[in-house]
Amino acid sequence: MLTFFVITPILIAVFLYLFPFQRAARIISIITQSIFTIAAFHLFTSSREETIITVVGDYGILGITLRADALSSAFILLTAFIFLIAAIYSFSSNTSSLFWFLLFIWEASLIGIFLSSDIFNVFVLTEVGTVVVSVLIMYNRKERSMYDGMIYLMINVVIMQFYLFGLGFVYRQVGVLDFSAVAEALGMIDTSQQILPYALIITFVALKCALLPLYSWLPKAHGTPGASAAVSAVLSGLHIKSGLYLFLRFQEIFEGVATRELFLVIGIFTAFAGIIMSLAQTNIKLVLAYSTVAQMGLIIIGFNIGSEHNYIGSLYHIVTHGIFKTALFLGTGVLIQTYGTRNIRKIQGAFKLLPITGITTGLAILGIIGAPFFSGSVSKYFLMYDAGGFLNALLIMINLGTVIIFVKYAAMFFGKPQLVTHSNQLKKNIDWWQQAPLIVLGILCFVLGIFGERAILFLFNVSKNIDTVGYLQKSGIFILSLVAGCLAFRYYVRDSVLFNRIKKFELGFRGMCAAIGVFFAVVVIWLFIC
Repeated sequence: MLTFFVITPILIAVFLYLFPFQRAARIISIITQSIFTIAAFHLFTSSREETIITVVGDYGILGITLRADALSSAFILLTAFIFLIAAIYSFSSNTSSLFWFLLFIWEASLIGIFLSSDIFNVFVLTEVGTVVVSVLIMYNRKERSMYDGMIYLMINVVIMQFYLFGLGFVYRQVGVLDFSAVAEALGMIDTSQQILPYALIITFVALKCALLPLYSWLPKAHGTPGASAAVSAVLSGLHIKSGLYLFLRFQEIFEGVATRELFLVIGIFTAFAGIIMSLAQTNIKLVLAYSTVAQMGLIIIGFNIGSEHNYIGSLYHIVTHGIFKTALFLGTGVLIQTYGTRNIRKIQGAFKLLPITGITTGLAILGIIGAPFFSGSVSKYFLMYDAGGFLNALLIMINLGTVIIFVKYAAMFFGKPQLVTHSNQLKKNIDWWQQAPLIVLGILCFVLGIFGERAILFLFNVSKNIDTVGYLQKSGIFILSLVAGCLAFRYYVRDSVLFNRIKKFELGFRGMCAAIGVFFAVVVIWLFIC
């Protein structure tokens, strides 16, 4: 019955587009999506015991096989939940049926990627998702939005050629495209023959993960005026995770290709680049977008340290990041709607005007900076578990950078409100369709920290215990980082001329294409040398 998980979002999308009564259609779609999320939870619990396989059209090589294992079903559950949150948040927004149609088609394409066991089907579904996201970026048809949407579309067209050529090389060598069959067949051939297809495919995956130097598409997609808060939240909280999912899958397939040290270095540079670029921004959405780049680098580091603790920590950080970054982007949408600006320096006193948004955003900030007892502290504890010496110091510096970013972000909630005359009207006109999802996400940021060990056991069927002494040491380091972050922001970052100059750095289409070529060349050279 795995086809149900791909078809249901498509049926919801068609219903929303054709049904003439939009408010009723949205209510029905939210109810349906809630049931769908419960079904995704059931799939998740079922797939923990054994892999579930459904063959659609059993015509030999023409059939489509859907496979749900523990990893893919966890991603599907996260997908269903975040799209439910996005739908509730967007309920009262001034959007047409086309927006809602595209939103649920997007969900279907992502779930299809997580369920697909065929390399070519991943190509098809990724192309569908690319077109949908491009249209959502250009939805408001503003000049800047049209430009950013076309850049996103064209750069994805370019990178998909790398994936398609890599797929062709794999099929030529082994004659199959099923993930498991390809992995088994590649294990029987010389590693030197895997270098070119691996480099082509992993370049595509690295761009989807927004790794250095292939991350420029992400801030363009987020920062454009046409992208709504819900779209940005799904992009950062979920869509980019499809790249991480494919990274894990293709690393399993090309198990004999040694790139752990390479991606460890790339992850470190990606994290620091994301932090520096985030600190340089004044556009509130760009601050969060570049922060996501930094978090992707952090997750890649955890995957490539080589310990099970670090691996589980990165997996858990995917979940926790999906929760608190979705909350941050949705909260940002409320701030932009209230203040009428994206300039982080022009927003002050937000907590007095929007106390619910302030509290829930505060919980999300505590989560992402790794405050004790919050979700990020648990995921980062395991992610850094076996990182010793210089690497551990680098990870502490990366978290310090994250702290400084969100000290800058949190400054919007303090000071004298600029809209004091409208405060009473704001209190009377609270949009609970927007606030309710924020409350749920904020609570989860705390619950996933308090019950972190149980959540890891439930999500990944692995028992990992937190050492009390080690956790207290990490908490002490966090407190020192928080103090250092506040001082660094106040006395250097806030008025830094250097950061103002860095803000202007941006890759255009040709620069992104050049970056793709450089990344591909680096991977090929590394593999030949090693």
